[in-house]
Amino acid sequence: MYNIYNTISDMDIPNGTTKRMNCPECGGYKTFTVTNNMGSLVWNCYKASCGTKGGTRVHLSVDDIRDNMRDVQRFADEAFELPPYVVRNHTNYYTDKFCAMWDLDYDKHNLMYDVKEDRVVFPVVHDGKIVDAAGRAVMKRLPKWKRYGKSSLPYSSGCGRVAVVVEDCVSAAVVGDDVFVGVAVLGTSLSEGHKRYLAQFSTAIIALDPDALPKTLAFAKELRGHVDNVKVLRLTDDLKYRNSIDIANLNNMGE
Repeated sequence: MYNIYNTISDMDIPNGTTKRMNCPECGGYKTFTVTNNMGSLVWNCYKASCGTKGGTRVHLSVDDIRDNMRDVQRFADEAFELPPYVVRNHTNYYTDKFCAMWDLDYDKHNLMYDVKEDRVVFPVVHDGKIVDAAGRAVMKRLPKWKRYGKSSLPYSSGCGRVAVVVEDCVSAAVVGDDVFVGVAVLGTSLSEGHKRYLAQFSTAIIALDPDALPKTLAFAKELRGHVDNVKVLRLTDDLKYRNSIDIANLNNMGE
C-alpha cells in the first residue's frame, strides 16, 4: 500500500526550503509542496479536488540548528533606539480619546506617544527588548501609520497559543488575550521575518480586512509551509470593531 509519509520522509529537503512537485496522490502538475521548517515537514496539495495535506518530523543536522539560532539572534541583535520624541508614560486628550475609541488599556499594552507627530506608538518587542515600533496618527497626519525601525518582526499582543494574523496594531491589540496572539503584519505582504515568527505556532488564523480576500488567501497559501494548521476567517468587519458575529466565529475557530 502506498505510504505518503515514507515518501516525504525519504526526500532530501534542507531546513528552511520548500520543494514543489507533482502531487503523488492526484498527479496534479506542480500542485504539491513540501516545506522543512526546523525539522517539521509540512506538505499540501493546492488542487481543490485533492486537498492532500499532512506533516511529520525529521531529524535536523547540527548545522541546521546553529543556522536557525543565528537567525533568531539576528532579530534580537538588531540595533534600534526609539527617537527621543517617542516617550513613555505620556497621556493626554488624544491618547485618552484613541484608547477609549478602541477600548484599549494604555498601560496594559505598553503604549507610548510621539509628541512630535502626535501618534500613539505600539512597541514591537522581542525577548523583552523593543526592536521596532509603529505609530498611529491621532490627527489628520499622513501617513496614517509610521514604522520607526527596520525590523522584519511583526507587532504582537497576547499570550495565547493561536496566532491571529491581522493588518494593523489596533486589531492585534483587540484580539490578543490568553487564548490568541494578535499578529499585525503592518504591510501588504508576509516577510520571511513574519513567517519565522509565526512558525512557533501550531495554528494560525488569517483574519484580514473584509475587502482583502485575495490577500487573505495568498497569506494562507504562503503560511501552509510554515504553520501546521492554517485557517481563514471571513470577516464582516475589521476585528478592531469587535463585531459580535466575527468575535464568536473567531472564538469557535480557536477552540
